[in-house]
Amino acid sequence: MKQPDALILSMQQGDEAAFSQIYDKYNEAVYGIIYSVVLDSAIAQEVLQDVFIKIWNKRASYDINKGRFFTWVLNIARNASIDKIRSKSFKNSKKNLSTSNFVDILKTSDSLNSRMDALGIQKFIDKLKPTCISIIDLLFFKGFTQADAALELDIPLGTLKTRNRSCLKELRTLVLD
Repeated sequence: MKQPDALILSMQQGDEAAFSQIYDKYNEAVYGIIYSVVLDSAIAQEVLQDVFIKIWNKRASYDINKGRFFTWVLNIARNASIDKIRSKSFKNSKKNLSTSNFVDILKTSDSLNSRMDALGIQKFIDKLKPTCISIIDLLFFKGFTQADAALELDIPLGTLKTRNRSCLKELRTLVLD
């Protein structure tokens, strides 16, 4: 198996075997992010496939000097998940929900801990201030826009953006230490 940077470079040059190894390495974490937003395993699988197609098609746009590959992949996954739940077809498919969906929503609406356990970052999130936990939950795990999160938390948009940057910086420090 190739080293991570060599694997990424090989994929960027069109090496399908390298891409397959990248898929094997990242698909579970990416699925976890997607599922935490869409809350439906079939849709999450569909979005996962779309995400890896995007990764393959946009492989040349990744710049190793601008950030970690995993972060780039997770941003693609998060954006694709949010795009999916905002799509007309997704909204139409959810118009006639069964009561079992509402039970699941009630169970998972405050289950930030279980969703983060799937990503293995619970121990880092626990060390953050409650404000940061709320902001990260709304923006990254519930798929809120920054404007919607600011309304939900009843704070100005600029304040939310500043706190979000600060929280992510703090989280990054915790993860990298």
